[in-house]
Amino acid sequence: MKTRQADVISKISTIYKFGMAKQIKTIVKLQIPAGKATAAPPVGTALGPHGINIGEFVSRFNDGTKDRGEEIVPVEVTIYVDRSISLVFKTAPASDLLRKAAGVEKGAGNPLTGKVGSITDKQLEEIAAKKMVDLNANDIEAAKNIVAGTARSMGLDITK
Repeated sequence: MKTRQADVISKISTIYKFGMAKQIKTIVKLQIPAGKATAAPPVGTALGPHGINIGEFVSRFNDGTKDRGEEIVPVEVTIYVDRSISLVFKTAPASDLLRKAAGVEKGAGNPLTGKVGSITDKQLEEIAAKKMVDLNANDIEAAKNIVAGTARSMGLDITK
């Protein structure tokens, strides 16, 4: 399976090969509920200073995420010098997926002393498989270890 870095390098080499490269001004990362982006803060305050069309971002984001229900969608907005944008949608944060799987409102304030819930090993594997594309892991076991660390830091127990 190709790594994320290899995909990016391949995309960049293809862009340069065909002469389509645009100069990147900046990359902004946001986490917004699916289909609910508005020009109000935090979107407007994050993207406004870069001079892009916020209405275009809002419509493209909402159209691209309308089928993802109530989950939080991390998006990477690449802003080019000519003020055009490209969007890359990521999978929901591991903490959000773990919180929903455990059925808790939020993680523990002190995960060493306060446990807020538990998830099964099967649930952990499902979350790791879903997050695999965004994680720096070569196999499912490494992805499970990463997600399990997030679960421990939230005060969740992992049962067999």
